[in-house]
Amino acid sequence: MRDFRDLKVWEKAHRLTLAAYKATSTFPQHELFGLTSQLRRASVSIPANIAEGCGRSGSPELARFLRIAFGSASELEYHIILSADLCYLSKSNSEHLIKQVTEVKRMLTSLIQKLTADR
Repeated sequence: MRDFRDLKVWEKAHRLTLAAYKATSTFPQHELFGLTSQLRRASVSIPANIAEGCGRSGSPELARFLRIAFGSASELEYHIILSADLCYLSKSNSEHLIKQVTEVKRMLTSLIQKLTADR
């Protein structure tokens, strides 16, 4: 069992979630139960799955939850693109969020590869 707070990828994913919440705070009210909710849910899922994987026993279980987190990061990336296309996010804000998502996905990939190579 690992402490998820010791993982840099969890820290970055947590910061990404905070940024996503801040970015969606200006979305139209009619999107509260639509895109706002979906974007926030996808962002929260990333660090939550990293944390859950760390609470499981063994590297295979952790790798499985990291893959789920990766899927949520891909979903979040799409929601950011959609939000920008709908003009809910500025170009600079969406680019910054996409950069953060890309970094988290890169780190997840690296950690998954390390865990599966150690087996």
